[in-house]
Amino acid sequence: MPILFDMKTITTALGIGYLLTLLLIAAYWRDKQKMDTIKILFLTSKATQTTGWFLAVFRDNISDLLSISIANSLMLFGLALEVIALLRIHDTPNPQLVKLYLFITAICIASFQYVYLFHNEEHYRIVCVSMTMGILLLPTCRAAVQQGASILMRIIGSIYMVVMVAFLYRGMSAWHATNWTSLYHPSSYQLISIMTIYLALVLSSTGFVLLLKDQASHELIRLASYDSLTNTFNRRAFTDYADKAILLAVKQGTPVSYLLFDIDKFKQINDTHGHHAGDQVLQDLVHQIKSYLCEADLFVRYGGDEFGILLPGHNEVQSDNLASAIMQKISQSTPLGAVPLTYTISLGVITVIPNPKTRIEHLYTSCDKALYHAKRNGRNRMSRSQLHVEQKAELLV
Repeated sequence: MPILFDMKTITTALGIGYLLTLLLIAAYWRDKQKMDTIKILFLTSKATQTTGWFLAVFRDNISDLLSISIANSLMLFGLALEVIALLRIHDTPNPQLVKLYLFITAICIASFQYVYLFHNEEHYRIVCVSMTMGILLLPTCRAAVQQGASILMRIIGSIYMVVMVAFLYRGMSAWHATNWTSLYHPSSYQLISIMTIYLALVLSSTGFVLLLKDQASHELIRLASYDSLTNTFNRRAFTDYADKAILLAVKQGTPVSYLLFDIDKFKQINDTHGHHAGDQVLQDLVHQIKSYLCEADLFVRYGGDEFGILLPGHNEVQSDNLASAIMQKISQSTPLGAVPLTYTISLGVITVIPNPKTRIEHLYTSCDKALYHAKRNGRNRMSRSQLHVEQKAELLV
């Protein structure tokens, strides 16, 4: 025998559910994290939907304008804000697409108002609000199938897709049946609808918080691994990745090359033009060099103006050609913006066929000597490390 509820119980329970979700998430974010656009969007969406549900609770005590027209409009608008917040977690949507989506939302709300004013029968309202909610949930398909999305994002996107299909099915069914699709008429569908809405509320809200925590974790990892000024690896992260790349080269029997370089007379640039100009030089240097690198190459800023690049699979000829191209590009670059200066680099390079005992610090030590040799011989030049017998034993044995 199906469990049946009166509508007042249903809407009150759902309204309380939305309110508790809103309060708990707001309290958590207030204590743990700063408020940004995504969190504000999500909280606003839940506040809007909560208001809509509580207006529906008093349907028999207040005017239909409030309990039907405004209540459903608030739910539609709140759902749209929730979808925008979800999509902003993974990637910032194109502003033009957001404007288009908000325009579609306005059309959906206007369509419901038209039905309310000129065809104010329950099954027509169900058709309209269900179909428009399904339409508003369509962008969540992107979260479920987008390339590069995390497993958690795909799961949350899939939950929204299930809810979308349920709304579309309800809307199409209500076109032919007037009673069983209504939450106001006791039926088995009523219980299924309540459970679906509650599950969607709990899973979407919980999933949203988990997505933000996942995003924050990835951001912390990125901050711990990259130099904030140049967006290259810092020394610790580079050492980890470089040693792994060297071990892979050992298994494949391929060479690796390593470049170590710094900017000639960088202290003089800072003293003459200021540290802001020095930062511009560092950023310009990285920008120009990255155009020569492939995905497997590892780029590090050790500190100050000292940088290194590990080139897996590059032999002596390839690494010499790359180093020469980089130096030529840097020396021929135009002055930076309003700062009337150009700059050059000096570079040390080494190529080895690594052995299991080869480590990046060994390559750094040898390259540092080559870089010193290039500086001593006039700067703006490259010097290749010439390994002595004992150094070869350290690197290759």
